[in-house]
Amino acid sequence: MRAMRMATLSASDRGGHAKQQQDNFRYVSIQTGEQPLTRYQGKLKCRYGYGRAAETVNQGDAGQDFVAIRMQGNVCHFVLCDGVGMSYLGDFAARFLGSALLEWLETTSSLTAEGVEQFLQSLTGSASEQLEQLQPLDTSPLLLREVLMEKRSQGSQAMYVCGRIELTSGRRKSRVWLAWQGDSRIRLWRNGQEQSEPFQTHCKTNERWSTREGSIGGRPHVFEMKGSGSESFRLQLYTDGLNDLDAIGTYIPDEHIQVLLDAAHTGGLEDDAAFIELEW
Repeated sequence: MRAMRMATLSASDRGGHAKQQQDNFRYVSIQTGEQPLTRYQGKLKCRYGYGRAAETVNQGDAGQDFVAIRMQGNVCHFVLCDGVGMSYLGDFAARFLGSALLEWLETTSSLTAEGVEQFLQSLTGSASEQLEQLQPLDTSPLLLREVLMEKRSQGSQAMYVCGRIELTSGRRKSRVWLAWQGDSRIRLWRNGQEQSEPFQTHCKTNERWSTREGSIGGRPHVFEMKGSGSESFRLQLYTDGLNDLDAIGTYIPDEHIQVLLDAAHTGGLEDDAAFIELEW
């Protein structure tokens, strides 16, 4: 979601990247650049892409979305965040939350609703400290400084989707765990049939994470599923910059998704866009 984008990125933030070895893959989005739609195939298949809104590109600002994917052998962890535009430096919230959630997923053996809720709450202290140090306001004009200080006092916010997909040895079974708050799209196909209703019912714009309060608008939503090795699954996640996908229930070729990311027909994206698709 678009808004003020004034956070200064460190060198490591500018160095978003994809790395891969045998059965080991990691991608972290670059908030200051675009990521054309890209494929990776290990134990799971993956497609991912990232684009900033035309206005953001023209102003040379950072995007408010954040994406990270990590595959290690039979396990895939992923996170997609959408910074809330009306909050203070939503790009910071998306980046901070996404990075923290990915690390939590990778270091937590048993994922639960209570666990993710407690973790989100535990982040508020360090997130608030970093946010306050991110952009000194002392040299800003008085009126602007007052507005920014009021926004900063309310914190930075982001919506998120995160999860784990785990395949058992020999791909005989699979386990899926997802947690989310906000209106980013979550769509699931099982044996070619879409089964996205459980997510659509609980994707709400007023739900998100805040550097000041933790979860707001409600508690994190959690989805768990087990599948057999004879079944096929496709999980698709994207932010509202790609809302043209909402009406499309069939498989979309890479080049067609890239057309939506380029958005040449509208002079560029109207909102930042992040995309992840996983198949197993």
